[in-house]
Amino acid sequence: MKTLASALALAVATIATPALANDQVVAGATVYGPEGNQVGTITQVENGQTLLDTGTHQIPLAVDMYGVGETGPTITVTKVQLDTMIEQQMAAANAALDAALVEGATIMTADSQTLGTVGTVEGDNVLVVRAEDAGEFTVPRNYFVATEGQLIARLTMAQVDAALADMEANAEAAADM
Repeated sequence: MKTLASALALAVATIATPALANDQVVAGATVYGPEGNQVGTITQVENGQTLLDTGTHQIPLAVDMYGVGETGPTITVTKVQLDTMIEQQMAAANAALDAALVEGATIMTADSQTLGTVGTVEGDNVLVVRAEDAGEFTVPRNYFVATEGQLIARLTMAQVDAALADMEANAEAAADM
């Protein structure tokens, strides 16, 4: 199952019927579309957000995106329409990532620091060349996103540094054995 948050929430916001307070929006609730057909099940409600499981995708939607229906919460798109929107958003995101993941591209961290550049891309592995000759390491492709042409690692600099320190400590411990 796949999850895509930001772009879909905006897309559905323009077509969903908002409800200010909807007691039907709870974990486990079945969500219905405009034709009364099942769209999916709400698996999580937290901080004004839900996770809607269509059986194909897990989609984050704001609580106020749901309408009140006779049999449960509603949205104004069918399951097929919602899954199609997600697949289109995912294809666009993957195309943007493919375009941004090129040798020499600058990589920013999630906290807006320069991590380094792309060394090579081999399959799903991206060689990251750290700034200022701080070394190289490989990160799976799914840890990157392209936003407005900028390549961003889904990690903060502190997370990268901690992971590298752990790897170094494990390597030293293995060498001492």
